[in-house]
Amino acid sequence: MRVLLAGESWTTFHMHIKGFDPFFNSTFETGATALTAALEQGGAQVDYIPNHDAPVQFPQTLEALKEYDTVILSDIGANTLLLHPDTFAKGQRTPNRLKLLQTYTANGGGLAMIGGYLTFQGIDGRGQWHETPVEEVLPVTMRPVDDRREVPEGFHPKVLDEGHPILEGLGEWPWFLGYNRLQAKEGADVLLEHDGDPFLTVGTYEKGRTAAFASDCAPHWGSQEFVDWRGYALFWSRLAAWLAGQL
Repeated sequence: MRVLLAGESWTTFHMHIKGFDPFFNSTFETGATALTAALEQGGAQVDYIPNHDAPVQFPQTLEALKEYDTVILSDIGANTLLLHPDTFAKGQRTPNRLKLLQTYTANGGGLAMIGGYLTFQGIDGRGQWHETPVEEVLPVTMRPVDDRREVPEGFHPKVLDEGHPILEGLGEWPWFLGYNRLQAKEGADVLLEHDGDPFLTVGTYEKGRTAAFASDCAPHWGSQEFVDWRGYALFWSRLAAWLAGQL
């Protein structure tokens, strides 16, 4: 099984002021390490594209997307895929990769979105996935505004369907610190929830399968307890296999 994972990285610019003198530095970080390892532990071949490479490296043709059984978008804004440098900097026409993802899924591909500050709508609504072809594919609808729910005291998501092949035998889930508030579409299956909000939702779109995981795959919303959980690798491997129609 081949999995394409896009997003889940960031660059931070720091300003230091020491009396009269300021100086600057930057750091690159990724939250994809644990998720990639979990998928590979389950036997998947993972191609990972961090956010800064996605505008150019994310597939621009349906044929290239079809090389993957499952595509996972994690903490990556819609603009990153919409605005290829040839479009943004040179004013040229380029493929609409959100529409390509819709067609890919309709033809039998698996598509998942993992929550964060730039997926779904995210912080200040900057994710910009609302009313896109990708929202049409996913088993949830999004709020047109900032959809974060911060829960600094932590919570354990409630299992609604412990017999589903993705969740079977995993038991109680670790705690999380927040998530994106979503609404399940009619006909979708909510497998986990918190306070009436869908936390893990799965569904179908024409010939394909889709999933929406409302929280992070790693800190900060996804706690270190979640990453260290005995069910972490099994859950992500099962989710990818289910999306690919192999479970």
